[in-house]
Amino acid sequence: MFSVKTRAERTIRAYMPHLVYGANDGIVTTFVVIASISGAALSSSIILILGIANLLADGFSMGVSNVLSVRSTLTAATRPPLRDASRTGSATFAAFVSAGLLPLSAYILPIPNHLRFTVACCFAGLGLFGVGACRSLFSDRPWLIAGLEMLMLGTIASVVAYTIGAAVARFVV
Repeated sequence: MFSVKTRAERTIRAYMPHLVYGANDGIVTTFVVIASISGAALSSSIILILGIANLLADGFSMGVSNVLSVRSTLTAATRPPLRDASRTGSATFAAFVSAGLLPLSAYILPIPNHLRFTVACCFAGLGLFGVGACRSLFSDRPWLIAGLEMLMLGTIASVVAYTIGAAVARFVV
């Protein structure tokens, strides 16, 4: 019989890729919405509307995509049942929404408008580094390297989004 710690560790290991994938994408996609709107110098209310819509709709899409991906094996013998695949999809959705709330919370909490984007950057950066560092608990990667890798890739995506938002705003707004 397995101990509670061993069973919990096996469960976490089984869901870790889905949790990391969901959390990383939740932070990055939510923050790139914030960054592109900030780059376009649009209002905080637009950030909240699009941020919340993105958080829930894209999180649901990620969860469904995870279910379909897990069930996309070549044979019925190796294809997991829909119920099992739905668990991994739910884990992806929960991680996406939970982590995506980090940068968006700068626009939900009572923070002065002129500081919101800076705070969102800090929350996104801390979240990306933290999720990345947690990957080291279940791999042979050093926590600092794993955290910096995720932080760097998320930062690149955010800079691209901010720049595109600023550039497109010149022609549209």
